[in-house]
Amino acid sequence: MITDVTTTKAPVHDTKALPGILANLEDRNLLSKEHFVDGSYLSVALKQQIAREHGVGLVGPIRARSTPQSRRGTVFHRDAFAIDWDAKQVTCPQDKVSRRWSTPPPLAPYVIIEFFSDDCRQCPAKAACTRTDARKVTFLPRDLYNIQSESRTEQQTQEWLSRYALQAAVESTISEFVNGHGMRQCRYRSQDKAHRQHVLAAIAVNLERIDVHLPTTPTRQPRNPTALQIFLDWQHIPRPRSWRVATHPAG
Repeated sequence: MITDVTTTKAPVHDTKALPGILANLEDRNLLSKEHFVDGSYLSVALKQQIAREHGVGLVGPIRARSTPQSRRGTVFHRDAFAIDWDAKQVTCPQDKVSRRWSTPPPLAPYVIIEFFSDDCRQCPAKAACTRTDARKVTFLPRDLYNIQSESRTEQQTQEWLSRYALQAAVESTISEFVNGHGMRQCRYRSQDKAHRQHVLAAIAVNLERIDVHLPTTPTRQPRNPTALQIFLDWQHIPRPRSWRVATHPAG
């Protein structure tokens, strides 16, 4: 059953809309312990925020950071670097220690670490690590990094994949809205009117789903034919469907 309808402007990112959706559900006492979302609605920081503010666990895939080098398998993955959080140092796979640990304001809360240029130039594994003079590694702060690592490990298990299969019901609902109710096109101009259209469509979908689960009306069994009807059938004399509306010629 659809329990909330939120209409936003097109440029609003999914992660910006989710906190408002959960706030609406909380106001109406409809929050669940877990909230299933697709990857576009999920970030590590948002997962921590929702758990802290609403006590709800977001269930969805945390995407791996992808670069052209990592997709080709020609670069050391970020997980290959050992992080010493207390000393604020990172050790690379060739046992070289980083020289700088910083959190630039434009990239906050991400942490950027840099290695010595001399270490990287002379490294025998440089071709498998970086094309620049020195490797830079970007990662989240400690608490978010741990959530990210645990989530990515968990979502590789069969148990998590089986639970997340429930998300297929959400995708089928989207298909029902698009193909059954034409929700890709808005019939009205203002956001308020568009929201009314979305609410009415959601009510229609809920009614359709309720109707599927209602007991079906039993088929009415025809009455047994009378002796006269049996005689007329035996004589091949046609009889009207209703004797009450039958007309007889005047005698």
